[in-house]
Amino acid sequence: MALSDTDGSATDEKSSSTELNLTNHFLIAMPSMQDPVFGGSVVFICEHSPRGAMGMLINRPTDMNVAGLFDRIDLKLENIPDSHPMGKDPVMFGGPVQDDRGFVLHAPVGKYTSSLQVTDDIAFTTSRDVLEAIAAGDGPDRVLMSVGYAGWGAGQLEKEILDNQWLTVLADPEIVFSLPLEERFNAAIKLLGIDPLMLATIAGHA
Repeated sequence: MALSDTDGSATDEKSSSTELNLTNHFLIAMPSMQDPVFGGSVVFICEHSPRGAMGMLINRPTDMNVAGLFDRIDLKLENIPDSHPMGKDPVMFGGPVQDDRGFVLHAPVGKYTSSLQVTDDIAFTTSRDVLEAIAAGDGPDRVLMSVGYAGWGAGQLEKEILDNQWLTVLADPEIVFSLPLEERFNAAIKLLGIDPLMLATIAGHA
């Protein structure tokens, strides 16, 4: 499922070194964005290469929680006590691509059948075995589950950034895995040293 591609040529290596790579970054929707899917969103970019980009919205919950998702796929959180908050965690709307499938952003990485390593500590997994491990109590310590993901074709994300649709900043795992959903947008903006209220005012007078 990896998007990256290299052929080892010196020319390609030189050009790729200057290309924008937003892997492990947040995309933060500008306040002026009116898109019904991405407006007000924060997207964690799992992979970005000349062939395109993919990521997961981290602040757009569905009406389904983790326990409901597991029931739907005939798994039970058998070794996780009822008092554990994981079952009540919301499942994210990760994006409009393959929105009938489940995806897991997690830390640590682990060894799963279909998994994309984003950083040394974070992976994006599409195979059922990570869910089975979670159900058995042997899964990653930190997880964010979604239905669907966000995807961009070659050059599409770069164009959207040039069109001032997104702000970008290096991602903070604490925002991804620990911060309440309603705080993630403002917290991501603050990573840029920007007051969210000031950004809204600037956008409103643009």
